[in-house]
Amino acid sequence: MSYLAEKINLTNPFEVEEVRGFLGKFDLDFEEGIDYTVAVRRDGAVVATCSKAKNILKCFAVDDSMQGKGVTNIMIKNLQDKLFEEGIFHSFIFTKPEYINTFESLGYKEVERSERVALLEGGFGGIEKSLKELGKKYGLKGDTSRTALVMNCNPFTLGHRYLIERASQVSEEVVVFLVEEDRSLFPFKTRLELVRRGVADLENVRVVPGGEYIISSATFPAYFLREKGEHLTEYTTLDAKIFGRYFCSYFNIKKRMVGDEPYCEVTRAYNEALERILKTYGVEVEIVKRKEEDDRAISASRVRGSIKENKGIVRDELIHLLPETTLEFLETEEGSRIVEKIIVSNTAH
Repeated sequence: MSYLAEKINLTNPFEVEEVRGFLGKFDLDFEEGIDYTVAVRRDGAVVATCSKAKNILKCFAVDDSMQGKGVTNIMIKNLQDKLFEEGIFHSFIFTKPEYINTFESLGYKEVERSERVALLEGGFGGIEKSLKELGKKYGLKGDTSRTALVMNCNPFTLGHRYLIERASQVSEEVVVFLVEEDRSLFPFKTRLELVRRGVADLENVRVVPGGEYIISSATFPAYFLREKGEHLTEYTTLDAKIFGRYFCSYFNIKKRMVGDEPYCEVTRAYNEALERILKTYGVEVEIVKRKEEDDRAISASRVRGSIKENKGIVRDELIHLLPETTLEFLETEEGSRIVEKIIVSNTAH
């Protein structure tokens, strides 16, 4: 018997709930951000499904009765055709470790795994090529001993500046990997420019894009979804293992510096995972107490909270939280548009 992968109408609550119910049998969620879903039916019931969110294939499940019938190939081919149609030629797969061999037989390559989650990639490019290009573009190869920081900077604050400056004082070279995922109120290009302006006087600091392998939707969706529990543990572990195995070895990173986290459970769990995982790669993790103002940690969320509460910029308050370069940007036309978004937003991101 031949089977077909049919497109699920994501605007139809009944069809979505049908897929959600099927995934629940496998302890899987129908995750946020999914933009395309296919399912295979037998006698009208869903017996296999797979989805994608941009270039990430996820939520893959096949009923035991359908194993060995080629439905995985059918669904993946359908999703790959959709990716090609959208001009996407490099993709990731999130799956359980027991399915790694299945996807490797379809041309995907394992990037890393935790106990319950595996990340594979396929198509043009790959993590080794990405690291090579990053190293060449920003001069990150060689024997230089490096300290790394990974930041979102939404926006760049005096707290971020404090951490980077401290790293600069005790390191031969500092690399700030800026989270490239564009899911913050301040766009990536703006955040990158603000950080570079804010540390322009620190000669041994390089600010570079984090790419698809550092706190991205592929490696760490829990960061953006603010998930808790088991999923959070798996994703923090996966992201930390990728950083240790690939970035630290390729760029000679000997230390990862992070700020302590008194407020956000996700970031706190991430710090704990970094400490646990990176030591196995011979990398030190230093957790630094955050810079404070009025006995409160300076954070990007505090800045956004001030803007929202005051319905705009109150310089006398923000001057203690932001470098002048960030303040000047907020007073530009582009900055004013972001301020308006902050005022009406309901998100902490």
